Amino acid sequence: MNIAVVGLSHKTAPVEVREKLSIPTPQTESAIAHLCSYPHIQEVAILSTCNRLEIYIVATETENGIREVSQFLSEYGKIPLQDLRQHLFILLHQDAVTHLMRVASGLDSLVLGEGQILSQVKHTHKLGQQHNGIGRILNQLFKQAISAGKRVRTETSIGTGAVSISSAAVELAQMKATNLAAARVCILGAGKMARLLVQHLISKGANRIAIANRSLESAQELAKQFPDTPLQLYLLQDMGQVIAESDIVFTSTSATEPILNRAKLEVILAPGQPLMLFDISVPRNVDADVNELSHVQAFNVDDLKAVVAQNQESRRQMAMEAEVLLEEEVETFDVWWRSLDTVSTIRNLQDKVESIRAQEMEKALSRLGSEFAEKHQEVIEALTRGIVKKILHDPMVQLRAQQDIEARKRAMETLALLFNLETEVKSSRQYG
Repeated sequence: MNIAVVGLSHKTAPVEVREKLSIPTPQTESAIAHLCSYPHIQEVAILSTCNRLEIYIVATETENGIREVSQFLSEYGKIPLQDLRQHLFILLHQDAVTHLMRVASGLDSLVLGEGQILSQVKHTHKLGQQHNGIGRILNQLFKQAISAGKRVRTETSIGTGAVSISSAAVELAQMKATNLAAARVCILGAGKMARLLVQHLISKGANRIAIANRSLESAQELAKQFPDTPLQLYLLQDMGQVIAESDIVFTSTSATEPILNRAKLEVILAPGQPLMLFDISVPRNVDADVNELSHVQAFNVDDLKAVVAQNQESRRQMAMEAEVLLEEEVETFDVWWRSLDTVSTIRNLQDKVESIRAQEMEKALSRLGSEFAEKHQEVIEALTRGIVKKILHDPMVQLRAQQDIEARKRAMETLALLFNLETEVKSSRQYG
């Protein structure tokens, strides 16, 4: 079994490619089932965010498994494989392990140290288990990555004052607008990104903020978190009216198709009415054709890179501290991974000794007579199990702890020879 990750991110692909390969939560189950149907893929986890799509696999044959994932991505995104390859990155085993640790810690994010990615990794782990994609190996890997992400946030200062995608969008708006505090602002969407937008807009002095959302209840829940700022709430179906009365619009909905385009804005806006659009959704909420309107300025997540660059340098030293912690987490996973070689030998040893114990106990009870056997069977059962457990304890601990690959291999061969064990390899696709 081999671990690999195939994916693309803000570092390798523009937003117009990333949005075609975004896999929203409702589609995760079918995507996992499709990937697991390939002959060389044993386990699957899909991490899909606005800045990345990464598919982690455990493959019986690495090269074939990677080929199968690449084919899936090509078909899903309707992008010819020869065009898609230039945007993909492929990492194998330890590189894949290290990469997930870095992702969960915010070290691979567009915004260095951003915290939202850890909850997204947790969500990926949960969905992978729920839809039977994650087995024993990826379960351990994601648990270790989540642990790494938590350690980096508690043992370093990289998350202190770290900006999010939302705060970077507000920073960019402040750079582009003459007076953010006086601007009429509209936010389409009422999720986590919208909440962060409101938080950062208020910190910059904005106080005329409208929220338009598909569900009024969600918008009301968001408004309750900012009792000191009167937010105007609307349904998304009324967004035309709200946009017409706004100077700046942020979009952060989960729509899979653009909800704003040139044609809609031409109807909404008065001739020559200026408008700034900041689209932080992937897939994009705003069609690229709005740029054809001379009085409209539109920005998407890829336009945030200049803002983010200003904040990166101050956190690079903190990132170096985090990398040291990640080396420890990678080593912990590697020790566990190497111990898998011993699983079948230990299981076979336990099975053989248990079989001997059960046979000998049955003989002994039959000699003692039914009356005695019925009265004392539980005690004798506990006694024999305890003896077996204590005898096997040290050999199993030593075998698992052996870090030298060749020495461990020799130890397993010796055990198999001495106890005449079966050596067939059993599947490790089970939850750990």
